[in-house]
Amino acid sequence: MTVLLLRLAGPLQSWGSAARFARRGTENAPTKSGVLGLLAAAEGRPRNADLSDLTALRFGVRIDQPGSRMRDFHTAHHADSGKSMPLSDRFYLADAVFVAGVEGHRELIRRLYEAVRAPRFLPYLGRRSCPPSRPLDMGAPQEGVSLEKALRRAEWQASDWYVEQLGRTARYGGGPAGPESLDLLLDCPPDQTPHLSLRDKPVSFDPRHRQYALRGVLTEQTTAPPRHDPTSALRPVDPPTGSATESFPRTS
Repeated sequence: MTVLLLRLAGPLQSWGSAARFARRGTENAPTKSGVLGLLAAAEGRPRNADLSDLTALRFGVRIDQPGSRMRDFHTAHHADSGKSMPLSDRFYLADAVFVAGVEGHRELIRRLYEAVRAPRFLPYLGRRSCPPSRPLDMGAPQEGVSLEKALRRAEWQASDWYVEQLGRTARYGGGPAGPESLDLLLDCPPDQTPHLSLRDKPVSFDPRHRQYALRGVLTEQTTAPPRHDPTSALRPVDPPTGSATESFPRTS
C-alpha cells in the first residue's frame, strides 16, 4: 500500500459531519468526507461522479495544532431574488493545523498526489470560505508504509507563533516546551470495535441528493515528533588559525 499525507492549515477551517436546520457545526478534526471532497475537486471530478475508489481509501488525521472554536452569526441573500435567507450559526476552527493521510493502491495515490500539486478546482478546508494558508503537499507518496506509521513519524507541522507561545508558557509556567503527545484519528478496521462513529463517509456529493454513511473511528495518541530544523545540516564555522591578518593595507 501507498500513503499520501496532506498539510491542512489555514486561518479558518470547518469540518461538519452533521447539520441541523440553521446550526452548522464543525468537528475537532478534518472529516473523511471533507478530505475526499478536496481530493475529488483537485482531480476535477463532477459532483455526481462515482466515489467508490476514494471511499475505499483508509483515512487518518493527526491534530498538530488544535486551534480554537469560533461561532459566526451568518446572514445571506438569494443570488437571484435578493431575498434574505434564514439566519444561521456556523462554527469554525481558527488557527488549526492538521496532518491528514489516505492509504491505498499506488496508482490511485500517485494520481491524487499529482492532482494536489496541480488542482483542477481550488482546494478549501471544509467550506469554500476557508482557503489553505500553507501548501497541502508534504512530499511524494510513501511506499510500503502503513498509514498509522506515516502519521506517527511525520514532522510536527505547528505554526511558528504557536511553538513560540508554548515556549513562553514553558519558561514562565515550568511546563514542557511542546506537546508530549498528539491525537490520532484513524479508520477502524472491520474486525475491531470503533471508539466512536461519524456519518462522514461520502456516498454521493450530488447536491440534489447528498448521501453519507457511518464510519468507525479509532482514537489514539502518538509521541510528538520534532519539527524540521532548517539549520540542522549546517556546520559551525571553524575558528581562525594562526595570527590575524589585516583586511586592508596600512597607509602611511
